[in-house]
Amino acid sequence: MTMRTLLTAAAIISSAGFGVSQSPASHDSLKPNVVPRTFASTDARRSGAADAIDAIDAMDAMDAMDAMDAMDAMDAMDAMDAMDASDAMDATDATAAFARFDRQANLLPPEPWAKADPADSLYKLARDAMSRGDYKRAAEIFHRMPERYPQSAYVTSGQALYFEAFSLYRSGGEDDLNSARDRLNQLKERYPSMAKKDGDLLLTRVCGELAKRGDESCARSIQGKVYGDSVGKDGKKIPIQGLGIRTCSPDADEDDDDRIAALNALLQMDAERAMPILKQVLARRDSCSVALRRKAVFLVSQKRTAETADILMNVARSDPDQETREEAIQWLSQVPGSTGLLEQILKGDGSEGIKNKALFALSQQNEPRAAQALRDFAARESENGDLREQAIFWLGQRRSTENTEFLRSLYSRLTNEDLKGKILFSLSQQRGAGNDQWLMNVAADPKESIEMRKQAIFSASQTGVATSEIAKLYDRVADSELREHIIFVLSQRQRDPVAMDKLFDIAKNEKDPELRKKAIFWLGQSRDPRVQQFLMDLINR
Repeated sequence: MTMRTLLTAAAIISSAGFGVSQSPASHDSLKPNVVPRTFASTDARRSGAADAIDAIDAMDAMDAMDAMDAMDAMDAMDAMDAMDASDAMDATDATAAFARFDRQANLLPPEPWAKADPADSLYKLARDAMSRGDYKRAAEIFHRMPERYPQSAYVTSGQALYFEAFSLYRSGGEDDLNSARDRLNQLKERYPSMAKKDGDLLLTRVCGELAKRGDESCARSIQGKVYGDSVGKDGKKIPIQGLGIRTCSPDADEDDDDRIAALNALLQMDAERAMPILKQVLARRDSCSVALRRKAVFLVSQKRTAETADILMNVARSDPDQETREEAIQWLSQVPGSTGLLEQILKGDGSEGIKNKALFALSQQNEPRAAQALRDFAARESENGDLREQAIFWLGQRRSTENTEFLRSLYSRLTNEDLKGKILFSLSQQRGAGNDQWLMNVAADPKESIEMRKQAIFSASQTGVATSEIAKLYDRVADSELREHIIFVLSQRQRDPVAMDKLFDIAKNEKDPELRKKAIFWLGQSRDPRVQQFLMDLINR
């Protein structure tokens, strides 16, 4: 037993507050702990031991950080995976996709600001009703305010009229929607600044709901907002200003909000009417329409027609904005039958971002051809390494015998360790396919690099491989770096008696003092009731 190992044990005992007595802590626990006899002979020796313990603590802290770095790296990947999965779910939810652009989705009136105002109490009541979702009650109260207190600040600011309209809109009945439209038209006449700021956007939303119910005037209005031009009674655009091309104005952001709301309304209209308008929007090339085109791409993806995939593919090929092209490819993931188009993108000379989106889109296609396209891409040595890693990752998320066999076979042919590491991770995501034992075989293979073997051990631990298999591997390998990594993996299974028994065995019987120290350190981090006595015995023997 080396002094370094003893110091490590003493440091752990000290940090845990263990005393030499084996009896339970008494009510005198506030008294200083008894210092172990080994270190109490002189002040100088206590100081030297403390310095040694501090040095070991610093080393152990760094070792622990290194060990945790491996976990953090995997956690970060898992977090990204979760985000990607969440993105895929959001991609199917039209309401969620537009919510972030809708600054009126969960609107509440401003906090009351005129306490001496005669309408202040009514304003508070109406605001409270809105917060509870009682929009009919809120609309009634807001309607009363200008009748009773026409000079109130809440009335002359346009707030009462606007929030009456908003409450009627949220009530949702056809009569309420017609009343909301009337109130908003009144708002334009009486309080034009308030109408320009928020009223026009709300009117677009109200008209969108009415258009869905068959209101032709609102349908024409919605089309006009999307085009930026007038639309005739026959539904055809009147080309007063050209094909909807306008110069950017200081109010471009507000205009975009209004047009986005109009596009959202189009989603509620039938595809026969909406698709030609959306195609016209996507044909625009002016810089002011970039945000509008991106939303149009989303709307097209939600209209499942025979031309949906072709429209999105055309955007992916020809739109001048990179992000718009990437979004078109991403939304192709939601369009059945687009695998062939996505394969063309992967075989072309597109940017890394474009191909990355195509890989994601293929991963969302539930057909054998899509999985084969991912496998072909992952195997092509001429492709970008980062993109091949993405293809391997998505194959790991699609559990199938074909994908598992392909990844194992590809691993044996690769020399790039980044790609091999991604395969190890991807196989760890496919439980129940014999991957746990395959990963353990990689870990035990002396022909593999130490780094790959370490990754294989960690990946195998993520598949739920039996702790006994990990413990046996410790005895089979001779490399100290590998053994140290196995100690760390065992330390992450503190609730498993087999893992703790192995750590105790290493701490007692391992010939390498550094490995014993590692085992003692991780035992000290556990809650195993045997640790305190073990450490005391280690010091006193």
